[in-house]
Amino acid sequence: MKPTLSFLFLVFLLASCAQKTKLAGGYQLVWSDEFDTPGPPDARKWSYDVGGHGFGNNELQFYTQGRPENARVEGGKLIIEARKEKWEGSNYTSAKLVSRGKQSWLYGKFEVSAKLPKGRGTWPAIWMMPEKDTHGGWPASGEIDIMEHVGFDPGMVHGSVHTEAYNHVIGTQKSNKMAVPDAMDAFHTYTVEWSADSLLFFIDGKRYHAFANEHKTYKEWPYDHPFYLILNIAVGGNWGGQKGVDDSIWPQKMEVDYVRVYQKNG
Repeated sequence: MKPTLSFLFLVFLLASCAQKTKLAGGYQLVWSDEFDTPGPPDARKWSYDVGGHGFGNNELQFYTQGRPENARVEGGKLIIEARKEKWEGSNYTSAKLVSRGKQSWLYGKFEVSAKLPKGRGTWPAIWMMPEKDTHGGWPASGEIDIMEHVGFDPGMVHGSVHTEAYNHVIGTQKSNKMAVPDAMDAFHTYTVEWSADSLLFFIDGKRYHAFANEHKTYKEWPYDHPFYLILNIAVGGNWGGQKGVDDSIWPQKMEVDYVRVYQKNG
C-alpha cells in the first residue's frame, strides 16, 4: 500500500518535533513547564513548601500555599511574589515551589529562564535538593544551587554545591559567581549540567563554574541519587539579610519563562 500525503506529512511533523527536543551532546527533553496556562502553578508538576520557621537560614518570610498573591501563572510566566504583609506571625509572605514527590532526576541538563527580583533583602533561588536523604541529612546528601542572587549585591549571580566535605558552615563551599548586570530587568537562562563526573554551571550558555567528582566518598560527591527542583524567593536570612531589608521595595517578583529538563538516552 502506498502511503498517503497526509500520512507522510504526519511522519514529517512528528520527526520535526522530536528533533526540536534534542540538544547538542545527546540531550533530549524529558520534562518541562512552559507556564502557558493562566492560574495556579500546575499541580501535576509542583507542590509547595509551607511555613515561617526560617528554613535553617533565619529567613523572615512565611511561605504560603495556593495563594495567587504569592504564586501564579500569568502572561506565559510563573510569578513568585514576595510581599510585605503580616501572615501567621511573619511580616512577609512568599512562595516556594518544589517538584518533590512529583518528579526528580538523576543526572541531566536543567535549564531555567528567569528575571530576578531587586532590592536589599531579596534572596531568590533556583536550586535542587535530594528526593531522599540517602547519605544523611543536610549537607551529607548534597545540594545544587543553580542560581542564587542577594539583593544587596545586585547583578552578581552565584552557583554553588554543598556536600559534607564542602559547605559554607565549615568554610569549604565550592561556588563561583558571574556578573549579570541586568539580571533584575531581563530574562537570562540559568543552567546546570549534571553527570556522574561533574556539575557544570552556565548563564546564557557561558560556563562559569565546575565541580568535579573526585571519586572518593559520598562526603565529597553525594550526587549519585535523584534530586528535585525548587523555585523560591526568601526574604532576609543569614545571607540575603546581611545588609538588612529595605521595607520600601515590596512587593518583588521572580518571573520564570520556562523550566526544562534534558537527559541523555540510557
